[in-house]
Amino acid sequence: MEPDFSKYALEGDNSMYADESGLVVPFVTRGGLEGGATGQSAGATRVSGVSVQHTPATRLWFGKVSNEPGYRSVTHHHGEAETGGYVLSGRARIYFGEKFEDYVDMAEGDWVFVPPFMPHIECNLSRSRPLTWMTTRTPENIVVNLPDVADADLRNWLNR
Repeated sequence: MEPDFSKYALEGDNSMYADESGLVVPFVTRGGLEGGATGQSAGATRVSGVSVQHTPATRLWFGKVSNEPGYRSVTHHHGEAETGGYVLSGRARIYFGEKFEDYVDMAEGDWVFVPPFMPHIECNLSRSRPLTWMTTRTPENIVVNLPDVADADLRNWLNR
């Protein structure tokens, strides 16, 4: 049964989100059909569930990031984007700070906020299990890769 939209009204002008019939309705990205044309860092697979690339969204990127066992990203930041993350499965570490000497560790169910322009390195602490994050950014998935840091220069990385 089709929904009855005759009583459906929104405050403000949401016409930019209208579908081809002129209605403003939720947009669903089906599992397996997520967008892959998104900013990447070597070794991380980022898929987009909500983004400017394939939904009516204009100020939001929301997706899933997968890291193989033992993975660590290249040094990067996300430009002007505020980043929120949720560890869906696995154990994570984010290095940051001068010479990346500081880090925070996270486990399944933990949330993290990374401020704009903060250089960091994302890591999968496990040598045997994948790490999966749910991540959101505003305005979109900006990835600026920076000169890398050697594994040996990351405190407690090699002996984790």
